[in-house]
Amino acid sequence: MELNQITYAAIGALIAGAIMLFSGSKQRTAEGEWSSALQWGYLLLMVGIFGVLSSGLAWSFTAILLLFTVLTGTVWTWSKWGRQNKNSLDNNHFRDYMASIFPIIGVVFVLRTFIAEPFQIPSSSMRPGLEKGDFILVNKFTYGIRVPVLNNVLIPIGKVARGDVAVFNFPVDTKVNYIKRIVGVPGDIIEYKDKILTVNGIVEHDKSIGEYRYPDDNDNQQTQTAEHFQAAFDGKSFGVLKVEDVPSVDVRTFNAYQNRMNELDFASGLAENCEYSEDGSSFKCHVPEGKYFAMGDNRDNSADSRYWGFVDDRLIVGKAFFIWMNAGNMKRIGNSIQ
Repeated sequence: MELNQITYAAIGALIAGAIMLFSGSKQRTAEGEWSSALQWGYLLLMVGIFGVLSSGLAWSFTAILLLFTVLTGTVWTWSKWGRQNKNSLDNNHFRDYMASIFPIIGVVFVLRTFIAEPFQIPSSSMRPGLEKGDFILVNKFTYGIRVPVLNNVLIPIGKVARGDVAVFNFPVDTKVNYIKRIVGVPGDIIEYKDKILTVNGIVEHDKSIGEYRYPDDNDNQQTQTAEHFQAAFDGKSFGVLKVEDVPSVDVRTFNAYQNRMNELDFASGLAENCEYSEDGSSFKCHVPEGKYFAMGDNRDNSADSRYWGFVDDRLIVGKAFFIWMNAGNMKRIGNSIQ
């Protein structure tokens, strides 16, 4: 188990919760409520368990939510069918507390696992369409109903399509979520030469619409400049950014990723399915079965499939479709994602 500040705080919450549960009154008050110490004790225990599982043991949020749903659901069933007198207050504080929070956790689990999931844009790799700080909603239903945690498609509804803006688990480190545009689906031939994207021989048409400036992700006092294009790709229209004199593939970034993946013994599939020019001016890839090729709309400031490889279908989280919050720019709220 990896110990860090969050893990230590979670362990502290577990200890504090256990102490409060042990020392708190186990009798209801005159108003029929459990003591504050007992309620806080359970809350701290759950927070502590969440922290240890997520930070210390690297469980995904979905896996933890599934565990809590099963646990509280089992206790809720026990409460409904295991008590002799169902009309009176339950004097078993554990059963009463856990059963009471099951409906909330159950609804959250269903909504987040099968309907929609919130996500915050962490960088400028998807500018101009998505800005750092945007809070978006991801449709979990579009690409089919998936088995929780395993993420295999259980009931197929729709397929990942070229041009979709998708959220997925980063293949090199699946605890991290990425958001990119899908430019290649299984069987496609992707070519990016002199920063012109071609898929199966069809060229993406990019029309220049002027200069685009935005604050640097690491220093808001610095400004990045790129040329803004309106791209027409597979029936979709969206903005892309390109920087003059920057190659199609940054060789230093590519080599850094190859070294990292070699250290992790991670098979990216690039060597088997792609060809790269030595000067970084172009690459050509064949997308394997069950995988996708993803690129950022900010083409020269995006670490994407050209550097770390393909996205397996089981890593797909969902399709981004709506911006619901941006504290720094309220005008972005309500915008759809193209």
